[in-house]
Amino acid sequence: MDHSIWLPTFGLPVHTALMLYVCVGLIIFSLILSSMLKVVPGKCQVVVELMLDGLKALGLETMGPKGAIFIPACLTFFVFILISNALGMIPGLLPPTAVLNTTVGMALLVFITTHVVGFKAHGFSYYKHFIGPIKLIAPFMFVLELFGHIVRPVSLSFRLFGNMFGHEQLIMVLLMLMPFMAPMLIFSTVLGVLSVVLQAFIFTLLTMAYIGGALEEAH
Repeated sequence: MDHSIWLPTFGLPVHTALMLYVCVGLIIFSLILSSMLKVVPGKCQVVVELMLDGLKALGLETMGPKGAIFIPACLTFFVFILISNALGMIPGLLPPTAVLNTTVGMALLVFITTHVVGFKAHGFSYYKHFIGPIKLIAPFMFVLELFGHIVRPVSLSFRLFGNMFGHEQLIMVLLMLMPFMAPMLIFSTVLGVLSVVLQAFIFTLLTMAYIGGALEEAH
């Protein structure tokens, strides 16, 4: 499938240009929405507030009071991934999250942030998160925990990439088989909508869980 857009790409790959357009669009939308906030909210404001309140409550439950400062960043991840994923529902567009470079970049940002937060919150004592409560098996636990933390960005990036790229390829095949596979295309579209929301939610939830784990006291 030829992935091209009618907007200028400024010499950048299509997925990178789309990612920048998503970022600019989010900034503009946020500025417009903030200027239209009312004491008695309209429909758009109600929807946004309900979504933000739900994610905020989830963030406080997952990261605790100390993690409240990171909730805006997690919400930004959610909205960015949600819109990026949704672009894949438009035939001919390659969602930025269907490109490994994008998902790896976000996963590495989460990985680095998690450990910076951990060291800032606990200082050198952060190492206790890697050795467990039993000194006798501390070396084994350290290797196990270290491997688990290294795998996190791999899991985060490949889960999101695999789901978005796989759906993109499935849509391409079904479009080629039209009109014979029209029912399957409709079914795939419904699953695609669910995947768009679910993958954004999973990435955000895991981000909150990792940061929450870094903030909590080691046992």
